[in-house]
Amino acid sequence: TCDWVIEVVVERLDIKKSLYERVEQFRKKGTLITSNTSGIPIHLLAEGRSEDFKQHFAGTHFFNPPRYLKLLEIIPTPDTKPEVVDFLLHYGDLYLGKTVVSAKDTPGFIANRVGVFALLDAMQTMQKLGLTVEETDKLTGPVIGHAKSATLRTSDVVGLDTTINVANGLAQGLPDDEAKDVFVLPDFVKKMGENKWLGDKTGQGFYKKVKGEGGKSEIHALDLNTLEYKPSQKVKFATLETTKAIDKLADRFKVLVAGKDKAGEFYRLSFGSLFAYVSNRVPEIADQLYKIDDALRAGFGWELGPFETWDALGVQAGIDLAQAAGRTVAPWVAEMLAAGNQTFYKVENGVRKFYDKESKAYQPVSGVENFIILDNLRAS
Repeated sequence: TCDWVIEVVVERLDIKKSLYERVEQFRKKGTLITSNTSGIPIHLLAEGRSEDFKQHFAGTHFFNPPRYLKLLEIIPTPDTKPEVVDFLLHYGDLYLGKTVVSAKDTPGFIANRVGVFALLDAMQTMQKLGLTVEETDKLTGPVIGHAKSATLRTSDVVGLDTTINVANGLAQGLPDDEAKDVFVLPDFVKKMGENKWLGDKTGQGFYKKVKGEGGKSEIHALDLNTLEYKPSQKVKFATLETTKAIDKLADRFKVLVAGKDKAGEFYRLSFGSLFAYVSNRVPEIADQLYKIDDALRAGFGWELGPFETWDALGVQAGIDLAQAAGRTVAPWVAEMLAAGNQTFYKVENGVRKFYDKESKAYQPVSGVENFIILDNLRAS
């Protein structure tokens, strides 16, 4: 007699479909069935079900842990009724307090597609520049508005096995992705997986807690060249020192990419790759670019989304970074600039607008119509 059933069983298509077959025997007509899958195509899950089941079926991907992360991705199929999608978007926002983003049924949906790309790209750039584990986390944490756990510590918390499974799933599901090379796992990650160095769940990953002198706990970090653990070292980069007095994140980015040391080189490569990647995901994973920013902020804890970061650096500057990194930005971005539109976002009369690729014009960001946002009024 329930109205909404959320399925959260193990990430295997056969097990989920078997469960749905049993559920359908008992569900009343009109009951919503949604899946919390983080990557299995939603249309495959609905195969073989009745018309009414399909019309009331969708993906509802709650980012884990849901009590801390606000993102809820809603992924309909072509059979999902529009009113079902509207209900899920409205209920998730109003009653669950989530940042609700409608996503297309593509591998990884929105947040994992871009977030895992950024994580794996950071690993490859780290290896290319000869950076240590500690240096990489220093460069990819609060200084760029990301979580304190940054990249590799986050992988330890989530579990390297999860990272490996998601990366392999994306690699298999995206044979035509222009940046599919990024989803190929580095050798050191494969070796860590074989050794079961999966992070907190196995007691060691990129970091390991050990007993030091006098029984005091110490944090050791993995040396990626020798695959041995060494006492964690404090990290210093001249580029980071120059940003300490810059409170505003958007102002910090220009200083970071101008750095003359390895930190500056890291930022130029990673931002260039990221900008090219997200530009090519519109409209593949989302028709509107702001949905990508919303998903990364709410799902990965980024203070600014990729397009917001790009705006902070300047759109043409971002194109130049991408080209220098060997990546190609989608043509619509250059077309936007050629038409005299210099930013992805702008504020007019207190209303925040985004550049819409389809209409080639700025449109209001959806979902904030009933709010007075002081920052927008100040920017008008």
